[in-house]
Amino acid sequence: MTDLRLTWVQPEDLIGHELREAARDGRDATRIADRWRAAGGRPAPDRAGASSAPAGPRLRALAGELLDELALLPSPLAEREPTDLPAIRAACPSWPDSPSEPSPALSVPRLHAAWLGRAVGCLLGKPVEKLPLSGIRALARATGNWPLRTWFTAEGVPAELAAAYPWNRRSAPTSLAENIDGMPEDDDLNYALLSVLLLRRHGRGFTTADVARLWLEELPAGRTFTAERVAYRNLLAGIEPPETARYRNPFREWIGAAIRADAHGWTNPGDPAAAAAQAHREATLTHTANGVYGAMFVAAVIAAAAGTDDVHSCLRAGLSVVPPRSRLAGAITSGIESARAHRDFETVADALHAAYGHYHWVHVLPNAALLAAALTHADGDFGGSICRAVSGGWDTDSNGATAGSVAGLLAGTPARLPERWTAPLKNRLATSVAGFDGTGFDALAELTRAVTHGPAEQKPPREPREDPYREPRGEARRT
Repeated sequence: MTDLRLTWVQPEDLIGHELREAARDGRDATRIADRWRAAGGRPAPDRAGASSAPAGPRLRALAGELLDELALLPSPLAEREPTDLPAIRAACPSWPDSPSEPSPALSVPRLHAAWLGRAVGCLLGKPVEKLPLSGIRALARATGNWPLRTWFTAEGVPAELAAAYPWNRRSAPTSLAENIDGMPEDDDLNYALLSVLLLRRHGRGFTTADVARLWLEELPAGRTFTAERVAYRNLLAGIEPPETARYRNPFREWIGAAIRADAHGWTNPGDPAAAAAQAHREATLTHTANGVYGAMFVAAVIAAAAGTDDVHSCLRAGLSVVPPRSRLAGAITSGIESARAHRDFETVADALHAAYGHYHWVHVLPNAALLAAALTHADGDFGGSICRAVSGGWDTDSNGATAGSVAGLLAGTPARLPERWTAPLKNRLATSVAGFDGTGFDALAELTRAVTHGPAEQKPPREPREDPYREPRGEARRT
């Protein structure tokens, strides 16, 4: 009988990550790190959620004790990276004003395009999740798909290359070109659905505790990862939000909250400030500081995309809700500037990996930098946005999903998304959220529209520009 290895929650697997976070936010954890190493403790797993073997009872107990000691160390960055919303707003000199009159709710076609975009981008990134940048490039080049412009495939990949860079074990059977049959389950889509359900049940005045109750009722614990799994564990242990985000949670500034933010932008069209505040309430169940800003940034970008076809103004709106002295603001700005400086996106990705490659591949900072770079460089084009976001590595499915959501919304209607991207999804989403398995993206758009307000509106779509990452000219564009 094999041991059950529960990932992302065991103290011996968390302590190494917390030590890394301490080094990055200026806490002096030298003595704690020395005690851990002297006792035989190992560094954090580089890419997996659990170490190769479980710790014994004594070492596990020590890891828990040291985690609690680390939480007491003051950070010199705390003042410029607050978590409370009033402090965040006070730190943002360009915090946007809300419109005097609510903007019309997004039309069903625009929401449909956003949902499809999120799913397509996620699916594109799934088979190469966790792979290093060199592996993603090698696999794509081996099949003539570089610069990346279509689905990954195993057909034609040399055996030695496939062995050196194996596809994501769980995703390859459902996300390579030859295997796609509808949209498989993914947390990037589960959370978007849960956010819409949250708004349907509680409205825009929901509390963080409402988010917690919804998760306990509707989200299987095994479908959570990193900060979300830690927060779920904390809830079951009787810990209440916002402490759920802090207690023994070294993933509190990773990407998890950002992948849950789309619905807050979709349901606050034209109001980045309201979208960011709404995303903040959900994010603080699991995240703090930069992790929360990641969600606020995404929500504000998407809210702005409801009223323009200019992705660059959307990114500026997103930055306006992020404290400018924070590390996340620096990462986003770095991504935008790198994209503007280089015509070749491969050079952009290399520059970002040189700057942020020491972070874990799920941390919010490198991924936010890459997302901003991909959206900037693609100039709003759908295929270019998702392909750049995925080709840059790190959390490929999450970055692809968010880029696809933004670019889909900018496109304005499913008819503007190329059929070879959307047709394989077969208008069918797999999910473990009860009652929604097999739901179509058109139905999800209707559900999202129902939790917003105002008359429907139709925005004329923009024509995509020529781009090496984009599909060939002349391909039919219909769902």
